[in-house]
Amino acid sequence: MSLVNSANPANLVNLENPENLVNPANQDRREPAAVGRQARLELVFGYRRGRTVVAYAYAEPPFRIGQSFEIGSALYVIIVCSGPGVFAGDCLQQSVRVEPGACVLLGSQSALQVHPDVGSSGARLHHRYTVAEEGELHCQWDPLIPFAGARLAHRVELDLASGSRLYWSDALMSGRSAHGEDWMFSEVAHELRFSVGGSLKYLERYRLAPEQRAITSGPMAGDARYLGTALVHHPGASAAAAEALQHELDQIESVRGGVDLVEPTLIVARVLARRGPQFRAARAAFREHTAREIFATPHLQFRR
Repeated sequence: MSLVNSANPANLVNLENPENLVNPANQDRREPAAVGRQARLELVFGYRRGRTVVAYAYAEPPFRIGQSFEIGSALYVIIVCSGPGVFAGDCLQQSVRVEPGACVLLGSQSALQVHPDVGSSGARLHHRYTVAEEGELHCQWDPLIPFAGARLAHRVELDLASGSRLYWSDALMSGRSAHGEDWMFSEVAHELRFSVGGSLKYLERYRLAPEQRAITSGPMAGDARYLGTALVHHPGASAAAAEALQHELDQIESVRGGVDLVEPTLIVARVLARRGPQFRAARAAFREHTAREIFATPHLQFRR
């Protein structure tokens, strides 16, 4: 079911207010030419009477909130980008807040395509996720696919309270391999910032520009066409848990991965693979082991 009120031209839903009255300052004030090119998605999840609920939602096209599923006291929501992808000049912003006690799973409907840049501005994606004390957020995103000539700036901010929990998994493809477009995009600039209690704990930043530097060199991607990052923030994230996750990845053929406990309660993994099936298997194995052995919630599974 959709959580956005299509009868409301501002695409606003406040589930705490039966009349769907919200702050008018948040209404859609874009110029007509900006619709579909500039967009915001805002979600707040709360914990009410033993269940996680959407306390507030605001979506501007092409963002749309897709189907949701209750899994015990948790809520699984699929985020949809209803357009054909992102284009040069697009600026899409996503903001998610998880309140105390809420447990949220977020996933994408499909991979996000980044189309060729015909100018010089490129496309921009800026996502921010905030998790309060005793909140829990699980995110598993389909890969970004930059087409030949595409230019993308992608920034993700993860701001957690010390007593919160997080599972995060993202991915990037080399391009449309079936079309012979491996590493033919113009530029992908990526930044992932992870903070706990206002203190930066992990920063991943890179700029890939294949025309300026060969991505397929051994010290970089090699023959890999898929790459991804996984983060686990949980009291059960230990050196032993990281070693067990490394063992899981080592069992999958044609996958290169490194897992480490970068500091107490925080595990970071980086995974590379040449083929999609092996890459998906590695991500699935990592997720299943983490849900079962660290979070002790094997029932929290992503699905469509």
